[in-house]
Amino acid sequence: MSFPFLHHIPYELLIGWRYTRAGRATRRNGFISFISGVSMLGIALGVAALIIVLSVMNGFQKEVRDRMLGVVSHIEVYATGGQALPDAQQTVRQAKAHPQVMGAAPFIAAQALLARGEDMKGIMVRGIDPALEHEVTELAQGAQSQVLARLLPGGFGIVLGNELARSLGVRTGDKVTLVAPSGQVTPAGVVPRLKQMTVVGSFDSGHYEYDSAMAFVHWEDAAKVFRLEGPSGVRLKLRDLHQARRVADELGRSLTGDLVLRDWTRQNRTWFAAVQVEKRMMFIILTLIVAVAAFNLVSTLVMTVTDKRADIAILRTLGASPASIMGIFVVQGAMVGLIGTLAGLLLGLGVAFNIDVIVPALERALGASFLPKDIYLISRMPSDPQQADILPVAVIALVLAFAATLYPSWRASRVNPAEALRYE
Repeated sequence: MSFPFLHHIPYELLIGWRYTRAGRATRRNGFISFISGVSMLGIALGVAALIIVLSVMNGFQKEVRDRMLGVVSHIEVYATGGQALPDAQQTVRQAKAHPQVMGAAPFIAAQALLARGEDMKGIMVRGIDPALEHEVTELAQGAQSQVLARLLPGGFGIVLGNELARSLGVRTGDKVTLVAPSGQVTPAGVVPRLKQMTVVGSFDSGHYEYDSAMAFVHWEDAAKVFRLEGPSGVRLKLRDLHQARRVADELGRSLTGDLVLRDWTRQNRTWFAAVQVEKRMMFIILTLIVAVAAFNLVSTLVMTVTDKRADIAILRTLGASPASIMGIFVVQGAMVGLIGTLAGLLLGLGVAFNIDVIVPALERALGASFLPKDIYLISRMPSDPQQADILPVAVIALVLAFAATLYPSWRASRVNPAEALRYE
């Protein structure tokens, strides 16, 4: 049976592919084929490791960011000096006039101590308006909105994070004592201001840092405890959270009054910068694994060239040019790199898209927890494969594999037919 279309395929490609898949006729050829398979496997494992690690780091960053933004707003507007805003309602109206601002809500933020018997914890108190909080945070949406709705002005209720409530051993209906940082001056000296609060519920943001150190109260109660004349700031939610820095700069020029604006990227700048540095370093380190596997092709092709010297000499006597001989071995190495890269892509993406199933299975099998919640902020392994990471990985693997073929292929093109056939 003949295949006419094969006549249109360059013979360099056909012979290179034949050398790639052949190699079991003799013991020496079998060893060369084994080394070629090891090189292919190394490239596949290196590419898969890069994709999995970068996907997990992307997922980790996205998960923590989303949970942060469930509690932290996109932009916060403060009065200078920690004082109350001169006109909170005017600030809300002016902020909502910007096309990117979806919602705005006044708030009070202050640090305090929370005491229950002999236990005392340092906390961040946030005074909110339960009727408006759903406009700026996801925490006030869904089932937990009913908990925040229990915060009534004058009721001095408090909603604690789950971890904070657990560490103090309190439940709904229990009494706790809120200690304000600045005391009141009396003839006996400075006496801290204390206010007994009633626990009306708890919340779970999914972020350990906030669940263990944050409490919500009604903003009017917070103003009385911390002796403020009104809200100390306004929280804003944007249509596109990635535009937060630009919108904050624009609002800084349009809002009236001596105000300070902070967007979410600046509030957590150190953490996000550290994640980006770690991601770049992991990319460089794991790329070296791919490089080592790719350059194993050098030894594979050198042995192949030595084994195929007679074939090379015959091809040269039949009229093949040195460039054609070089092309045959470039094709062989490129095929190994291409197959290894494709196998690595399939393996890496398969693990990355199913890591939420694989990691719990490993944790159950080993009886260990890979992500302690109090250390890594989240308790499950996230994954977010992104095209911007996968394409560079594939391109780098292919380029390294191609570069590894150049020297052995050049050596093959320099084989002298007379010397090669002397002992044949």
